[in-house]
Amino acid sequence: MYRGQSGQWSWLFHRVTGLGVLIFLLIHIVDITLIGFGPTVYNDALQVFDTAPFRIFTLALIGALLYHAFNGIRIILVDFWPSGYKYQRQMFYTVMGLTILCTLATAFFILAPIFGKCPQPGYCSAVM
Repeated sequence: MYRGQSGQWSWLFHRVTGLGVLIFLLIHIVDITLIGFGPTVYNDALQVFDTAPFRIFTLALIGALLYHAFNGIRIILVDFWPSGYKYQRQMFYTVMGLTILCTLATAFFILAPIFGKCPQPGYCSAVM
């Protein structure tokens, strides 16, 4: 199950995505705290979060959240389904496929404003 196989990669990705989610939560706490410094500081921070690098970071965060959630379900199945360990590799590839598919499905909505496209009428004028 380990030694460079899907079980090891699953374990590593789960830990890395967990750290990514933790970093996001810390940034979110700081972001919300900025509201106490006044509307100007908070609005300036929101403008920074709307830049291209932060939008790409947001898409990576969504991918990390999706992988962590889908892999958590895979872990539950391996632990509590008596035959789950037999299908560990197939479940790993299913998790990876679902993660990529769902991340790509959200990519347009996250990245469209970078290219001047508006995914939802009225949204871009309110944000920019």
